[in-house]
Amino acid sequence: MRKFEDILNLAAQHHGSAAQVLEIAQNDSAVADPKSVSDDRYLAEMAKAVFSAGFSWKVIRNKWPGFEAAFDGFQPNRVAFYADEELDRLLSDAAIVRNGQKITATIENARFIVATAKEHGSFGAFLADWPSDDQAGLLAYLGKHGSRLGGATAQYFLRFSGYDNWIASKDVCAALMREGVLDKPSTTSKTAMKAIDGAFNELQAQSGLPRAVISRVLALSVGP
Repeated sequence: MRKFEDILNLAAQHHGSAAQVLEIAQNDSAVADPKSVSDDRYLAEMAKAVFSAGFSWKVIRNKWPGFEAAFDGFQPNRVAFYADEELDRLLSDAAIVRNGQKITATIENARFIVATAKEHGSFGAFLADWPSDDQAGLLAYLGKHGSRLGGATAQYFLRFSGYDNWIASKDVCAALMREGVLDKPSTTSKTAMKAIDGAFNELQAQSGLPRAVISRVLALSVGP
């Protein structure tokens, strides 16, 4: 794998100077400390990622005020105790996307957040305590204990919650294949996920930049 500086210069060939690439690559959602994000916002971002999976992000964004109202501001301790009456109410609420499986997943994820907060103090504290060099492990944990939080859904949930993580997008995987980190674009295996982690840990050590920025630089290095 090339050094980060060389990958950055490759991206600059497609998108102007290295400084311009780094400006484009900034993560506007980033937060300095995951503990500063309240648990209701983590549940909201989980729901947004789950409902957006396989659907139009634009439609979900446009309907989001309706989601906030329908799910009581995504207060985990309220949503976790939704019973059949609340489920029926949500299934008939035209202000949201009335997908029964995704509504149920949001209720289950509220329970996941409540249980996690009970153990760690808050969901943000759980994220803050997770080793930053083990995103593969974190994704596996979210996939196992959360509902419909597998693959890209969990990656986008983390990114838009402000957590510093990579996203194995099509362009990022293409860049990692070019660099010899991956031998195919699939990232579903544990081996592939660990290989991606290793590459990002190495590039982060070289550059000192957030993993989210490195992720974007890799994507930009593929081309326009």
